[in-house]
Amino acid sequence: MSDATEASGTAGAAEAAGAGRPDDGGAGGRHVRVVLVDDHRMFRTGVQAEIGQTAVTGVEVVGEAADVDQAVTVITATRPEVVLLDVHLPGGGGVEVLRRCAPLMADAERPVRFLALSVSDAAEDVIGVIRGGARGYVTKTITGADLVDSIFRVQEGDAVFSPRLAGFVLDAFASTDAPPVDEDLDRLTQREREVLRLIARGYAYKEIAKQLFISVKTVESHVSAVLRKLQLSNRHELTRWATARRLV
Repeated sequence: MSDATEASGTAGAAEAAGAGRPDDGGAGGRHVRVVLVDDHRMFRTGVQAEIGQTAVTGVEVVGEAADVDQAVTVITATRPEVVLLDVHLPGGGGVEVLRRCAPLMADAERPVRFLALSVSDAAEDVIGVIRGGARGYVTKTITGADLVDSIFRVQEGDAVFSPRLAGFVLDAFASTDAPPVDEDLDRLTQREREVLRLIARGYAYKEIAKQLFISVKTVESHVSAVLRKLQLSNRHELTRWATARRLV
């Protein structure tokens, strides 16, 4: 089954079951409906296995998505209380999901809240999704129990961050100055940054084209533009550059 079929099927099942049913058990009687958004199927499966035993954790996974368009479709259909959102997604990234789901976040009666769950601890990623409306940001090193606790805290309206990121986020938003800007990275467009990250992760051009729904020729054009703007010679230098900035 393709990710797209899986996403729409999960959304449809949840919608048919009733998006707004009352709490029905879980840990201490707590219950929260969650959508998982991550472009790695195996990671989604692992998270589902870790937190999705509703009778034990109180967390009900009502939908999954692997890219921006799927995410918006599933979130709109299921109206979960919390979305676990990866930062790097095909189609525009987590920030684009937040932008397109802004009306759902602003709903006073049934707000959809977002918790970023990412391998990245890069400043631009953290600040980007928090400014986009996410209620927290935790890294993928988090334990299952702590993730469940974070989900419920976000459901209740709290802001949640991995300990190492909390001080950084507070400093960044308490300052009247804008957060530090990487001038080199700032030269790149959003699409060029997506291609950069996938190149740095070791993806082949064909794989990148499939991930981003673009042609191989377009991928090549973006890579050439990135190399030119960053004054690098090849993808090996580009990978070292991205790794040094924790963009991978």
